[in-house]
Amino acid sequence: MNRASVPGLDALLNRPSASAVHEPLRAALLGQWTLAGHQGGVEAHWSVLGDTFDALALLSADESSLVAALLFDLPALRERSASLPLGNPTAVNGLLDGLDAADQVWALHAGREAGRNSEGLRRLLLAIIQDLRVVPLLLARQLARMRAADRLDDEEQRRALAQLTRDIHAPLANRLGIWQLKWELEDLAFRYLEPDTYRRIAREVDETRIARERYVENVKKLLSRDLAANGINAEVSGRPKHIYSIWRKMQKKRLSFDQLYDIRAVRVMVDDVGACYAALGVVHALWAPVPSEFDDYIARPKANDYRSLHTAVVGPEGRTIEVQIRTHDMHAQAELGVAAHWKYKEGGKGGEKAFDRKITWMRQLLEQAQEASASGLAGALDAELTEDRVYALSPKGEVMDLPQGATPLDFAYHVHTMVGHRCRGAKINGRIVPLTYRLRSGDRVEILTAKEADPRRDWLLPANGYLASNRSREKVRNWFHKLDRARNVQAGRELLDRELKRLGLAQADLSAVLKKFHADSVEDLYIQVALADTGPNQVSRALLEAERAANQPPAPPALPRPTARREGLGKSKFTVQGVGNLLVQLARCCQPVAGEPIVGYLTRTRGVTVHRADCPSLARLSAASPQRILPVEWGQAGSGYEVDVVVDAVDRRWLLKDITNLIAQEDAYVLDIHSDNVRNSGQAHLRLRLKVSDFDQLSALLGKMDALPGVSQVRRLG
Repeated sequence: MNRASVPGLDALLNRPSASAVHEPLRAALLGQWTLAGHQGGVEAHWSVLGDTFDALALLSADESSLVAALLFDLPALRERSASLPLGNPTAVNGLLDGLDAADQVWALHAGREAGRNSEGLRRLLLAIIQDLRVVPLLLARQLARMRAADRLDDEEQRRALAQLTRDIHAPLANRLGIWQLKWELEDLAFRYLEPDTYRRIAREVDETRIARERYVENVKKLLSRDLAANGINAEVSGRPKHIYSIWRKMQKKRLSFDQLYDIRAVRVMVDDVGACYAALGVVHALWAPVPSEFDDYIARPKANDYRSLHTAVVGPEGRTIEVQIRTHDMHAQAELGVAAHWKYKEGGKGGEKAFDRKITWMRQLLEQAQEASASGLAGALDAELTEDRVYALSPKGEVMDLPQGATPLDFAYHVHTMVGHRCRGAKINGRIVPLTYRLRSGDRVEILTAKEADPRRDWLLPANGYLASNRSREKVRNWFHKLDRARNVQAGRELLDRELKRLGLAQADLSAVLKKFHADSVEDLYIQVALADTGPNQVSRALLEAERAANQPPAPPALPRPTARREGLGKSKFTVQGVGNLLVQLARCCQPVAGEPIVGYLTRTRGVTVHRADCPSLARLSAASPQRILPVEWGQAGSGYEVDVVVDAVDRRWLLKDITNLIAQEDAYVLDIHSDNVRNSGQAHLRLRLKVSDFDQLSALLGKMDALPGVSQVRRLG
């Protein structure tokens, strides 16, 4: 058999992507394959192998990776590999062992109920630890298989392959920051797992392509002109959008395709970091920025070393467009991640320090997973293969796997239950932070503890933001379960009184809502609140509903042809029954918020004013003119409701900044602020007029404001 009889292998080894394979090995591979004399069924592999080689070349893979990919897919050649002139046979064999281990895990993935044991998972993890080149090799092979998936006759085989890609390979590519592979793996998996949705979005992208490209071309010209005018050497290009990322953003933000602003996007590449920020200034000078859509990943890179500036601006024709700004080196890193500088230690020679640190970090993460139990190890791999995890470091460099949104308090409880109970503060990267700080991957966490265990009950309230992990919250709850009844009753009373006082419900009758919470007495309700089985905001909401039912005003005198009128032209705030063609406005004396019991009062000159049902002013007006009282109900959500709030606090630096930042984070609005600071007293008295969407938002906001450092009291006026 001569070389002409194996054209597939010959063509493969002559691809540009196979240039790393040295000539003697190239000839030996063809000779060995000829001697093997077995071609049956392998012709279908050539295109897949070719795509694998191309992907490996993109990732700057070395000869050992290329040879391992070839030998793994051609078993007849692998049997004769001992006689091949391999540059590094140990490395090739190690990669083949890793691929063998991975194949066993893929089989376990297919039979999730029966086969996901600790041994199979451990073998995959050990393979990655022994030689990190297994990872890009796995990704390149899977990408090639996904590109050829449409040739599979069995629909179930395609779906199984796509599910494996979505669950394991795409998240691995994301973890390493290899975006070129990540996007394509996600799109291909999405194509087979959600074919109808994929085709619909692809059609919408295609239908708007011409207009979008014309718009982006205009943006590129305008931006290039201004960058050049400011002496900035820059390359401006359009940024491709991917079907899966579009769908995911639509789901996450509950938007339609037409509402997505970053379908229109450009990328600016410059020579150095200084030029990045100079270009950002040009962009913001040319078009108005969208404040909530700016991210500086240069000053604070992502955990996988991704660096870039992201901003969104209101561009020509009032359309929002996304702009990414980065250097050429950052772009290489963003596209290829770790593979942008993929180096290995051979013969005792060390690679660059930054890459060595990344290898150490990955090894720590995987070694930690090895120490778990069989079921825990399966969970650890599931956690690693999703994008909603945070990996923080202890002062000794141990990696802690935590859920997205985890706080230093979650970290403390993850270390040990008593460390959490004794936690009083935390340092992140040497800087003291509040216990509500949201951890980021790579943060080094030091927990500050007291001698005695003394957890706080407000840690249990989700709105306060102390704990993101249900496991941590359960540990706190168990602590308080062990306390005596009297202490729990007292603590629950204090928590509930504080909430009701904030909302102006301090005189409410709790017995009216006992049945709703299956409590036999008010004390039982206090215990539920103390143990966080029932939230204070749930009780306040129930009290409002009970008050609404009890204070339903009498029906008004019969008027000709009763009609219902909606206030405003669009979505209304409330419905007034029995009248038409009247002005409707909220009463300034009590400022009702959506969800509270309300009553209307027909004035002589200003139409109908809407009061809270328990408003003292309304009681006086009703006693004087009961015929003017009208039934009023809340309608669809309006643009917001005004409410006055009083804050008493220590007059410290950044107090006002902390309060307004919190209000902004909760999506509320500040309409007015008055400050009455008594000179030399050290105390501040603030009165704020806020706009909130409903009662629940107000309750959560007041609770978080009360938890700010130095704040002694927060309450609603009226």
